[in-house]
This record gives sequence, structure tokens and C-alpha cells, in this order.
Amino acid sequence: MAGRRKGREGGYEQIAAHFRALISSEELGPGDPLPSMRSVCEQFGATITTVNRAYRLLQEEGLTTSTPGVGTVVRSQTRVRIPFSVYEAALSPGDKGPWERATAAQGLDGRMAVQLPEQIAAPADIAELLGVEPGSPVVLRRRRAMVGDEVVQVQEAWYPLNVAQAAGLDAPGKIVGGVLAAMAAAGLLPEEADHRVTAWVPTTAQAAELALASRVSVLVVERVTRDSQGRVLEVARITGAADRMELVYERLPLAGRG
Repeated sequence: MAGRRKGREGGYEQIAAHFRALISSEELGPGDPLPSMRSVCEQFGATITTVNRAYRLLQEEGLTTSTPGVGTVVRSQTRVRIPFSVYEAALSPGDKGPWERATAAQGLDGRMAVQLPEQIAAPADIAELLGVEPGSPVVLRRRRAMVGDEVVQVQEAWYPLNVAQAAGLDAPGKIVGGVLAAMAAAGLLPEEADHRVTAWVPTTAQAAELALASRVSVLVVERVTRDSQGRVLEVARITGAADRMELVYERLPLAGRG
């Protein structure tokens, strides 16, 4: 096999390049395990330290991840295409929220894992965005946007207490059809939304939850949703791996056109 060097130390870059090529050619696909380090040591005539360094480099590049009980496996890099139009579609009755609609359109097994909602005192930054006094009671909902068993996004959303109670957002469990549809059904019709997208290096907690390494950035989407009177209904912060998200804003009107 090309690249095999028995009896002398194979460079970690060479070993990483070997597996990088296998992943690029799809000979190794998402979820496939890499060979044991000992077998790679034999294949390349390398030490365990060198192979470990090569595996660590692949993980830092976002090509692999460590799975308990399995070892190092190829990480999926399929981008989830999220058109802004899915939020408008989510206002209509149905059993899917925006994430489920976006993933289903790509033939992906998307689902939402929801944590128990909490009533908390509004932090100063959230209170300012919601237009309430700091410390006012708000409802916080946390959820994980999944594809299969992989966490692609971590979502946090805050609601004024009266909005949450009216739309049933303070109740445990998944909101069938999504939060926006629940608001609309309660007569709290979302009318407009601001989106602010920034890129950051993930925190330790974010990297662990999203199974990211140091070279993969995250995108943070902050969405502020208002009704026709300008009242803020929701502040949401969505954090996801930058190489797994494609945010699409199509056919937006341009000033002065027509």
C-alpha cells in the first residue's frame, strides 16, 4: 500500500493525509470508525504517539469525532439548509416546526429534543431585547436540533411570561408544529423578525455539546420576533457548527425596486 513505511517513523501529517483522502473520496463515510491506533502503527511503521497526533489533527479539522465505546469515527459534514421561508411556513397548521421542515426537505432525519421550560428572572441583556425590566419573570426554553443522534444546533429562547402562558410555552414537552404556530394559534401573530448572525470560537461547553474540535467555529443566530404592534414575543439564540449550517435568505425585497 502506498504510504506504508515499515520499520521507520511515518510522519503524522502523512497518516492524517491518508485518512483525509479516504474521507474525501467517501471510502470512509459518516459514522464509520477509523482503524485502531495499533493497526495504524503497524501499517505506517509509526509510534502510538505519532498516530495519536494524526488522529487528533483530523478531529481538530472537524473530520472525525470521538464516540464513547466506539472510538474515532468520521464526522458528518452534511450542511442543513435552513431557508428563512421555513419560519413563515411554520405559522401554518402542521405537525412540523421550522427545523423539522428544513431537514425533511433534504431527506434528513431531523428532530427536536426539548428540555423542561424554566421560569427565570430575565438577565439584563435579554430583558433589554424583550423590552421588560431586568429581573422580570420570563420563560426559558432550551432545545437541541438533531439529525439522527447528532446535535447540530443548541437553541435557547426566552419569552415574556404572559406570552409563554398564553401560547402554552411554559408547559413541558415538544410544541407540536413549533413555537411560532403555537403563538399564532393563541392570537399572538408573529409579524416580523430580526436576525443577527455572528461567528465565534466555541466555548468548552458548546464544543462538548456539538462534538466540535478547536478548528471548527460556531454560528450564533440571534432572532428577535415581534407582533404587528412591535411587541417582542421571543428572543432566540441558536448556536450551531459553522460547517453544518447553511442559512438561506432568498427573494428579499430591495428598496426602490418596482
